[in-house]
Amino acid sequence: MVNHTVSRRDILKSTVAGFGYLAFAGLSTMANERANPLTPRRTHFPARARHVIFLCMEGAPSHVDTFDYKPKLAERAGQSMPRARTFARLMASPYRFSQHGQSGLWISEVFPEVAKHADELCLLRGMHTDVPAHAQAFLQLHTGIFQFKRPSMGAWAFYGLGTENENLPGFVSINPPLQNGGPANYGSAFLPAVYQGTPIRTGFGGFGGGGFGRPGGSTPGVSNIRNPNQTTAAQRRQLDFIQSLHRGALERDRQHPGIDGAIQSLELAFRMQNDMPRVIDIAGESAATRALYGIGNDGTDGFGRQCLMARRFVEAGVRFVEVTSGQWDHHQNLRTALANKAQSVDRPIAGLLTDLKSRGLLDDTLVIWGGEFGRTPYGQGSDGRDHNHRGFTTWMAGGGVRGGLSHGATDDFGYEAVEDKMHIHDWHATILHLLGLDHERLTYRYAGRDMRLTDVRGTVVREIMR
Repeated sequence: MVNHTVSRRDILKSTVAGFGYLAFAGLSTMANERANPLTPRRTHFPARARHVIFLCMEGAPSHVDTFDYKPKLAERAGQSMPRARTFARLMASPYRFSQHGQSGLWISEVFPEVAKHADELCLLRGMHTDVPAHAQAFLQLHTGIFQFKRPSMGAWAFYGLGTENENLPGFVSINPPLQNGGPANYGSAFLPAVYQGTPIRTGFGGFGGGGFGRPGGSTPGVSNIRNPNQTTAAQRRQLDFIQSLHRGALERDRQHPGIDGAIQSLELAFRMQNDMPRVIDIAGESAATRALYGIGNDGTDGFGRQCLMARRFVEAGVRFVEVTSGQWDHHQNLRTALANKAQSVDRPIAGLLTDLKSRGLLDDTLVIWGGEFGRTPYGQGSDGRDHNHRGFTTWMAGGGVRGGLSHGATDDFGYEAVEDKMHIHDWHATILHLLGLDHERLTYRYAGRDMRLTDVRGTVVREIMR
């Protein structure tokens, strides 16, 4: 009879090399991640989404005229709002709401194309934020805080995940606004510079002229990454000289995140010369795809091009893409201006959702829609609404969220979030969670403190996840 008994000493002797290998593998992986800030990172837990497209509606769209149906506004129109410290009168929405999809979500008539995707939308109707001022609320929407300079949500996501394409930035912001914080909304603040967003100003969509993204058009905003007066080899020699100066300074200072970030950013910009022009050129897209996004129509062409570009960036491996539509601040002329503004983005957004789904990208791409706050249920003047930070609506689609769901609620008039309230910190924590990142563990040591996107708050809203 053979004795198969093995002692603990035998096990340790036979596996000691294995322990050493595992330790070496772990240390070498971490060293590689530290050496190359663009390396894809291991998430804290399995991710539901790998990419984010943030459709940012700058100016604060009115939730009670778009995605938050309040029939009592019509019943009580003209009356004073209960418990409100204002003499303004309740104003009924000038738009009809109806139910859509198998889920029966109530959506306004200003979004007829988006409404066809009701069963893919997760409406977050209990949103609230801290202040009803555009600049502060817009910064908080992007960075989690408005009192101090902080990295943007896209920069945090890029920092936490790395990139899937080292020849493209991990974070792109298309047509970012010049107001309400400007570059701070896509900046990296104290994170290394390589994680900041790359702004692309397209020359359409209400931000200036130009032919960016059009067949034969110019590419303002990024075309200057290639110097037409130098060959690639000459550029490489010039960049090597600049980098040698940077590395010399880094050796003297031993540790200087700013210099290290500059080195990585310059290398990325050099590599972008080949891939970026190809990704932003939509001329090769089929006529059917262009029509899907509303490209070629006066009202939808600009935002349609931006949404199509966002899909192309995600397809190429970019982690976080933000697309901005401005001029949602409707203090007056609500009946006409809101409808026109919604029409300019309705078909492009619906086209984006359709295109992502048909290509199998929606499951791992989180699409987010929303602005910095909402609008009041009472009127401002005869045809407008004022700022309202107490309650508003955003929505998500794809990327692991439950479609056809309405989560949270405002009161009967849409003035204040009262059920399943979701603060901006909760919103950020949930987005990071869908990306496989724990918002309490995604930190960066700065000024003697472990900083994070959600500051010292934030609760993941798991009820909206599949």
